[in-house]
Amino acid sequence: MVKLDLVHDIQASYRKVVDSMSRPGLISDLAAEAGKLDRDAGCFPSTMIIAMMLLDTEVTFKVFSEKEAQVTHMFNRLTYANTAEAERADFIFVLQDAASDDLRNALQKAKIGELIDPHQSATVIVETEAVSGDKALRLTGPGIRGESFVQVKASADWIQIREEKNAEYPLGIDLIFIDESHRLLCLPRTTQIRKEEVR
Repeated sequence: MVKLDLVHDIQASYRKVVDSMSRPGLISDLAAEAGKLDRDAGCFPSTMIIAMMLLDTEVTFKVFSEKEAQVTHMFNRLTYANTAEAERADFIFVLQDAASDDLRNALQKAKIGELIDPHQSATVIVETEAVSGDKALRLTGPGIRGESFVQVKASADWIQIREEKNAEYPLGIDLIFIDESHRLLCLPRTTQIRKEEVR
């Protein structure tokens, strides 16, 4: 199996994440890069790529998973980033096998920054069954021309908790969803989300 190129492939993935973060609703595909990983890390290969992209010695992270110890050790060994409790972590990973209320807990505990340093907030990376362009959620805000539509298969109350955390802009949290097929969706704090009515 072809090995992941730690420079070229991580940079290619980074560009996709930046595109999706600057154009909320744009679903990027990390399958090409994820397919080059041949290790079982206890998380999606695409999640490992995101960890390798975002983590370093200057930041902290927290993992919610049944395999928390295994994944934490792997991330630490690959990136040298330190762990922290959810309230202080710069990056929080909620993996697919996490307990049913872990996403709620992660979002509620995630730091939102301070007015003098709003960038000192958390980014929450969530593994989910699927993200798609289906018309379940209407997105509006900076980076979106008019409106955009997405569907995220995750616990239903994440939208309300996110709204509460992001109520005092520029404070708030940013979200990255990654699914089993390595599709990636970014929802920065500036994006407004409204559930579409089922007809």
